[in-house]
Amino acid sequence: MSEQFPVRKFVAPEIILGNGSRNLVGQYAKTLHGRNVFLVSDPGILKAGWTGEVRDELEKQGQHVVLFDNVSPNPRISEVAKGSQEYQDNECDLLVAVGGGSPMDCAKAIGAVVTNRCHVLDLEGVDEVAIPGPPLICIPTTAGSSADISQFAIISDENKRRKLGIISKAMVPDVSLIDPEVTLTMPPNLTAETGIDALSHAFESYVSNASSHMTDMYALEATKMIARYLPLAYEEPGELRFREKVMLGSVYAGLAFSNASLGLVHSMAHSLGGYLDYPHGECNAKLLEVVVAFNHSAVPERYSTLEAAMDGSGSCATTGLESIRSRLRQFTEGLNMDLGLSKMGVKEDSIPYLTENAFNDACHVTNPRPVKREDIARLFHEAL
Repeated sequence: MSEQFPVRKFVAPEIILGNGSRNLVGQYAKTLHGRNVFLVSDPGILKAGWTGEVRDELEKQGQHVVLFDNVSPNPRISEVAKGSQEYQDNECDLLVAVGGGSPMDCAKAIGAVVTNRCHVLDLEGVDEVAIPGPPLICIPTTAGSSADISQFAIISDENKRRKLGIISKAMVPDVSLIDPEVTLTMPPNLTAETGIDALSHAFESYVSNASSHMTDMYALEATKMIARYLPLAYEEPGELRFREKVMLGSVYAGLAFSNASLGLVHSMAHSLGGYLDYPHGECNAKLLEVVVAFNHSAVPERYSTLEAAMDGSGSCATTGLESIRSRLRQFTEGLNMDLGLSKMGVKEDSIPYLTENAFNDACHVTNPRPVKREDIARLFHEAL
């Protein structure tokens, strides 16, 4: 009997990949008929000089630019509200986001709020964005979030200390200018955190119950590239060859998870990030191993294939849970990432709140093993 092909969708933005591609932003803004551009970034990227470069390129093409750089590491509801108001007050007609996942997610949410004339909370969930936002060009400055590719936008509710997910095809940017050169200014710790985020995307999309042949291809190639080149980029941050490979691995992981979705790692990481305002990649790093242990019995052969991809061996022989746990631990320790949620300030009495928010997060719907509240609570305890 021939293998069955499940019906699956696959969406992606127009992708321009290569060193110097950021300099095409003015040309693409003009193609999208932008005149008043709302440029979303953050203070760190502004200081690194990339925001100014992009602004100059836009102005060379005759666009008027309104800069909005008041974006936190975990973009907040209040920032989306302020940005959407400034967008409308300045009669902007196109969005450009420069930065990591935070400016890009913020820009996505700003656009959706503007066109749907609503509060960002009204867009939470799956397929709740009725009208696509204005044209959006993304220029990622980290190799990890893949917000420039994905159907996801994650925003922090600072009042309830939780994160809300907006998941919709309408959130996919129009154009992604993926330029490895801009990652050269990332410090080693940020390189590690964002790289682990990309590896988590690859792992979770590959074992997702919504995976397909297309997403599997990207997830495995992403795993190979990140496992091989992230440690090298971490050790030699100025070596562009390594940055290029990690960036490409992040692109592949983004294409995989945007279409196969994610799993319990991200549900728990969103809960942690919303509660403690910690970097998303670091949250993933502290949770990946324990969630793999929880899921392993449901799809052991898939995790064996992922381990083989990390090792570059190509062998898919079943190696067992302890083998892949050891491999992941070795990998994160090589990037000097401390494991243990207690080191982030997580306490026993905060676990019920973290559990509830993680359980209500949509990402675990595609987790390979069904999840109950008590499972999540136990995993938070194990990760302490």
